[in-house]
Amino acid sequence: MGKSKRNSPKPDSNRAQRLAERRAAHEQTNQVVTRPFAGLAAECDLVALREFVPSATATLKLAPELSAQRPVTLATVLPGAVAALVRAAAEPVGFVGAQVQFQSGNPAADLAVAVAWTQTGEPGESLNSAQEAELSVKPLAEVLDPGAALELTVHQDFNWWVPEGVQPDPQVSSTIEQANQAILPSDRLALGADFIGAAWWVDAGDKAHLRWVRPEDEDSLMLALARLHATGGLHLGEGSRFAGSFRTHGLLVPVFDLDRERHATEWVKPTEEFGARLAQALASDAPLTSDERRSRDGLRSRQVTLR
Repeated sequence: MGKSKRNSPKPDSNRAQRLAERRAAHEQTNQVVTRPFAGLAAECDLVALREFVPSATATLKLAPELSAQRPVTLATVLPGAVAALVRAAAEPVGFVGAQVQFQSGNPAADLAVAVAWTQTGEPGESLNSAQEAELSVKPLAEVLDPGAALELTVHQDFNWWVPEGVQPDPQVSSTIEQANQAILPSDRLALGADFIGAAWWVDAGDKAHLRWVRPEDEDSLMLALARLHATGGLHLGEGSRFAGSFRTHGLLVPVFDLDRERHATEWVKPTEEFGARLAQALASDAPLTSDERRSRDGLRSRQVTLR
């Protein structure tokens, strides 16, 4: 039996045009973008929220062009790792997730679609993936205010999944309890205004870590780290050890192992001192010495690429 002609729209029909637009949008979002959040003031924190921060939220500052009807909260992860949901309330609020179950090669486009969807989604409804929204893809810089940083609230649990005053059902309570038991205590270091990027502390159990998402070009930052390593300056002082770095979303993230007996706030000053040394190393354009080249090669061997 032949295929029904009803499934084959006429080339000049409106339906054909809509399908073509959807295919083009699908192809665009599935193209792997090396540095998806480039150009946004919140780039480093967006990368941190996607890759390793357990529980944090921030109210997004949306672009005026979006004509937003609802506020939107960015969260590290939502129940079920969905892309977005609309919380039912007297005035509905949209939520979008950074860590999602289904994603394309362009997480910035996914996030842009999720934010736009929250403006039309029904209260109580959720969006499993950005691809299900069937919305035109806009650049994230046209959905968010590109110059706005994230004013983050760091949580040590997932109790915020349920609105205050609402009694969750037993299944939801069990899910939250399991998530709370697995969470790692984390905090964002409040560094001085002279320091860039996003420095995050986490207590991993046997030791603590500092992960500093940096906005510089990867190669330039690697050379600066090599200069510091060759002169013994690649550390955060006593109780710290440079563990390596990982590459993700076009950025390089130096990682330090830390003495977990010290509180996160105790690492602010050592981190700033390291940041000052790093800034000096970044400003140097002198050719690498033989020791610095050996350091660079050794540091590169300790890189891990996440995506």
